[in-house]
Amino acid sequence: MINVISGVVLAGGENKRFGGLTKAKLLFRGETLIGRIIAIIKELFPEIIIVTNKPEEFTEFKDCLIVGDIIKKSGPLAGIHAALKSTSSDAVFVFACDNPFPDRKIIASMIRQFNEINADILAPRLGDSVEPLHAIYKRTLVSEIERFILGKERKAVHDFLNEVNTEYFRLALTDRNLKAFTNINTMYDLLNFQKK
Repeated sequence: MINVISGVVLAGGENKRFGGLTKAKLLFRGETLIGRIIAIIKELFPEIIIVTNKPEEFTEFKDCLIVGDIIKKSGPLAGIHAALKSTSSDAVFVFACDNPFPDRKIIASMIRQFNEINADILAPRLGDSVEPLHAIYKRTLVSEIERFILGKERKAVHDFLNEVNTEYFRLALTDRNLKAFTNINTMYDLLNFQKK
């Protein structure tokens, strides 16, 4: 089955390590992190959704659907839920706003695999590490996510993967693959990865 898949950038979070600055709007090689990600992924998806609780900071992205969390203060899983509730696509491919190097080949390969399997989620696995914020989620997960968030004190996306039919896209631990899943978590990261 061929699924229609929308691209989603999660641009929420409290950004405490960045002194309250919106991480998605930090400059990276002359453009904002979110602008860079959208430029890389926009040709792969019929729709791009930005999930943020500060929509006023993203008005320049006129071609994107901008939505906020419906379930408040519940972390990235609430952002995934908001995206799934707002799309008419069969699934969403979720990206964190702090990943400056998404790899189109990996993304396209994941989409192909997702269309060949019957899974709720397809998440990449590099060695023992799973990347739930670079994964594909079926729209039919909305009620499962709601039950999980409302029924658990710990609302980690990693834990949710174990609750539903999750398949893994296995990747070798090569420099190219590791770079594709780089996250900017500190100002040091931001400065260091500008050079790579």
